[in-house]
Amino acid sequence: MRVLALDTTTLAGSVALIVDDRIVDERAGDRSRPHAERLPGELVDLVCAHHLTLADIDLFAVASGPGSFTGMRIGIATVQGAAFVHGRGVIGVPVLDAMAQIGSRGRAAGEIVAAWMDAHRHEVFAALYRVSGAPELDLDRLEVIESPVAADPTALLARWTSGGHRPDVFVGDGAEKYRDLIGSPSVIGMPVLAGAIGRLATARARRGEAIAPAALQPLYVRRPDAEIARDKK
Repeated sequence: MRVLALDTTTLAGSVALIVDDRIVDERAGDRSRPHAERLPGELVDLVCAHHLTLADIDLFAVASGPGSFTGMRIGIATVQGAAFVHGRGVIGVPVLDAMAQIGSRGRAAGEIVAAWMDAHRHEVFAALYRVSGAPELDLDRLEVIESPVAADPTALLARWTSGGHRPDVFVGDGAEKYRDLIGSPSVIGMPVLAGAIGRLATARARRGEAIAPAALQPLYVRRPDAEIARDKK
């Protein structure tokens, strides 16, 4: 199975080609240029480098959110268009799941992983997971302790700690931003995500979870800034 994966939830984003569970190529994007200028060119360039076309792709995968609202919408629309034209299915992968999968590398069963993405407004998009004994990038690798939220990092960390869920490792640009607050646990910066997104999508496709392009929905977690500003007016 050939899977083409795209992440546009961050400024740089990334693209990846996965073939039969192997990440053949993974590329970070150019953060100095907006996603609207780079897509679908980055996807086309990637497949062409491997003597393929978009018609050769069996499944399209995309980070479904949370993250940059504009970037997310561009990424989802790009994948929907490519999949629709070529009659392929799509899978949206929550970006915090992919972050936590990468953050769990080398971690023992029972350890706790926190995924923190900078959500601005002194908030983080966050989720909390416990590592199982399953292999890395396996769908059963992580048990969800808390599903994605947008929250004040100080209050969130206090709540997790008081509930007995002090993370062993934090991953993401939100973790980097609030490193001083986090203190002693390990902190991993924002990784390149498209490869993990593609691997997770491959596993989900084998479970029959691919959907039609029009059914793909973003995971916003909180309302877009544009809606909030409109309501204030």
